[in-house]
Order: sequence, then C-alpha cells, then structure tokens
Amino acid sequence: MQHNPQSLPKESLPKESLPKAHLPKAHLTEDSLQEEHLPEKSPQSLRELASLTRNSVALFWHNCARDLPWRFGRTTPWGVLVCEVMSQQTQMSRVVPYWLTWMQTWPDAQSLAHATSAEIITAWGRLGYPRRALRLQSCAKVVAETYHNKLPRTYEELTALPGVGDYTASAVLSFAYGKHIAVVDTNIRRVLVRAFTGTESHGGSTTQSDRELAAAVLPEDNHSATSATNATNATNASSATCTSSVWNQAIMEIGATICTAQSPQCTVCPLQTWCRFKAAGFPGLGVRRTRPQQHFAGTNRQVRGIILQALREAHRKQQVLQHSEISNLWSNQAQLGECIASLDHDRLITILPDGTLTLP
Repeated sequence: MQHNPQSLPKESLPKESLPKAHLPKAHLTEDSLQEEHLPEKSPQSLRELASLTRNSVALFWHNCARDLPWRFGRTTPWGVLVCEVMSQQTQMSRVVPYWLTWMQTWPDAQSLAHATSAEIITAWGRLGYPRRALRLQSCAKVVAETYHNKLPRTYEELTALPGVGDYTASAVLSFAYGKHIAVVDTNIRRVLVRAFTGTESHGGSTTQSDRELAAAVLPEDNHSATSATNATNATNASSATCTSSVWNQAIMEIGATICTAQSPQCTVCPLQTWCRFKAAGFPGLGVRRTRPQQHFAGTNRQVRGIILQALREAHRKQQVLQHSEISNLWSNQAQLGECIASLDHDRLITILPDGTLTLP
C-alpha cells in the first residue's frame, strides 16, 4: 500500500531535528501489525515486506532528511569519502564545520597529498581519533598518484586504499556513485534488525547475518540511474524513487534521528506501519551486547587530546611547546609522559632533541 502525503519543504525543518507529526499515518490497525500478519522472515518475504516500505522511505528522505552539505549531489566522491572518514565515531553535527573548512582548504586528493602533517593535524581540530587524519592523507597520496586524482569506482580498489574498510568503500560506492551495494553501519543495522526481524540490535561488530539482511531488503535499481545525483535527487518529492542509494541514506538517517538506541520516535517513523519490532512490543529495547562506553574524563584519550590542542595553538603561533608548558598540561606526570610517548609512536607529534614538542 502506498501513501500520498503532503510534501513538507526542507526549509521548514530544524537542522538537527525532524518534524514530530508530519509523516504519513499508518493505514493498518494495531491488530494488523501483529507478527502473524506479516510475511515470514525468509529472504524472499523480507524483500516483499521491504517493498511495501519503499515509497514512505523515499518520501522521508526527500522531505525530511537533514540538509547536510555533502548530500543531494552537492560534493564530489572525494568529498563523500572525507565525510565518511570524519564521521567515524563522531556526530554529524560536529563534523559539518570541520568538513566545510577542510574541503575549502583541500578540495581534492592531490591538494591534501601536498599538505604537511602539522597542517592536517591542526585542521582536524577536536574531531577526535586524529590518526584518521594522517590515514586520510595517505589515502590522498595513493589516489593522486595511482588514480590521477580520481577516486576509484570499484569495491576492490577502494578497500585497497589506506584507511578505507568495508563500510567506507560501500558508502562511497552507494552515496557518491549510486552503485547497487548494501551499506551497513550501526544506525542502518539497528533500523533493519528492528524493523524486519522484530528483535533488538545489540551492537558490536557487523556480522554476516547483518550483511545478508541488508542485501535482502536492498531495492533493485532502474538501470537508467547512473549517478549519485540521479539516484538521490528528485524534482518532485511526491514521486520520489527509492533507489538503493536513497534507501541506504534514508535508513541511516532514520537510525540517526528517529530509531535511536534508547528512545525510538515511532510516531514519526516512515517504517512504523510495517515494523516488526513495534508490533512485538519493543522486546529488549536498549539492551546491548557490547561493554559500556568508557568515561572520557581522566582517560589517556583525554590527555592526548589536551596535548594535541596545546600543540595546535603553538603551531598557529609558529612556536614549540616548552618544558614548563608541557608539565602544566596534566597533573599526573606519569600519565602525561605515557601519552606523549604514544603520540610520538603514532607520529602525531615530534619530540625535539631538547625535549620540547611540536607537530610533525
């Protein structure tokens, strides 16, 4: 069953939130959502169930998705890769200003390849996990030298690049090139496992069953859709097509903004009519199999971040970090020394012969 809801203009949406009551209401009753009324969980019937959701998912994407600067065909494949690397373990709202500055400074792989490590670490700022920045430059050098500054278009070539794994390669192929490939991250997995199996997604690493589920519900593509721009843009949102690229991005957006780990907002979810998890009464909601996240305060990660921030400020002034400045960064001198050594090992800082510190 397909719906024809009124189109909701993107301009009316808050940047980091979604409308609370503007998605199409379910046409089925609560009774009709019971498990016995839904198809069985074999791949074939999963595809059948997923096909019922396509129109609502496509309308959600075109009407309600956050208007982030790398979406809707407004950046290059390289820009998509940069976004995916930056957003690993980092909220999108934090990524936006860094991505904009980064792409203005280094719009392609070739320009990034010629930057200094100090410039890159400084520009990475407080995004966290700064080794990603150096791996991104290593990737840029290969793209510039081997692929003539053009990001490759195959899974095998992408995963051979430094710092590019299964998720990042799949995301670039789907989001930038409109290729027919399943994308699985934490948000996508949560939505798919809940909606199509009726169970909670407990976190942890992506499994083979997660990949099989994502592939089973992925829509087929019209062969005329040859680019990500065609795959993700529509001039008329009421007739939006749910390509595999639209599906992947929309399901990710649903997981990030609606079907969250602890507090799913089912009343505005485009999958609410067909969701097995909702029909089953949300069994095990919020239960995770992964260990609780470590508190940030007092950790080596915090200390490393403090050291790098001090070095960024010194770099902007074209100065090194003196002994007195170093010792004042953290009261636990043993932990401070351990973190300096680990940063040096990761090639994120340089220890000069006199013991002062600088960015590499």
